[in-house]
Amino acid sequence: MSGHFQADWLALREPADHQARSRALVQRLQAWCERRPCLQVLDLGSGTGSNMRFLAPRLSGDQHWTLVDHDPALLALATAKDNGHEWRSIQADLSQWDRVASDPAPDLVTASALLDLVSADWLESLVTACRERRAAVLMVLSYDGRVEWSSPDPLDDAVLAAINAHQQRDKGLGAALGPAATGALAARFRDAGYRVWVDPSPWDLGREAAMLAQALIDGWVAAACEQLPAGHSRLRAWGERRCADVAAGRTRVRVGHQDLLALPGSEG
Repeated sequence: MSGHFQADWLALREPADHQARSRALVQRLQAWCERRPCLQVLDLGSGTGSNMRFLAPRLSGDQHWTLVDHDPALLALATAKDNGHEWRSIQADLSQWDRVASDPAPDLVTASALLDLVSADWLESLVTACRERRAAVLMVLSYDGRVEWSSPDPLDDAVLAAINAHQQRDKGLGAALGPAATGALAARFRDAGYRVWVDPSPWDLGREAAMLAQALIDGWVAAACEQLPAGHSRLRAWGERRCADVAAGRTRVRVGHQDLLALPGSEG
């Protein structure tokens, strides 16, 4: 995926992301943050800063954000709402985030649309690093493997199975956990003595979000074709039908995501 295409995709999905996020978890995190006069926030896989743009205005106190991403072109596009908080960006591979973004130590580690792309080992290292620092963790918009159409198509189930299988390929951080990632992280943090909450944060896309739905469907078709090379023509035909269905208002698609908040010890 080129940097330009990825930036366009991130801009296209940002309104849907912000609408889908769990307000209840943000409120619980805000209550935790109120006890801290200064908050060091580490945002992993930050892209152009969408997570910061949503979260910073909703948290209280003095905030200092560090945005970490492997793509310098995306970080160059990062912006923040005018909220008076300081922020900086660091270009780094996420496999090395703990080395490059530990000074100062974060009070809150957060990421958006990242968790389903990482491996079990990466999750273990995240839990270990956060437990050592007693950092809170907010991981949002992690794909949970569920896609529901308001009107069915005969190929929906086969495409979904291919997409979910593709989600478990190596995305650069080891074999990805895909839809199982949120449950795996919740269990690890509970074992580490954290209090953990998980809320749904699904996209609900229809005709009003046809451009986003089309880009999403195009991505699904590409992933399914990689999993099922012999089915290219049928899969592309499915994608064309589904794009036309959404654009004409004949169907809506609900894409499952989950938000996870983990607070250290008995706090929160």
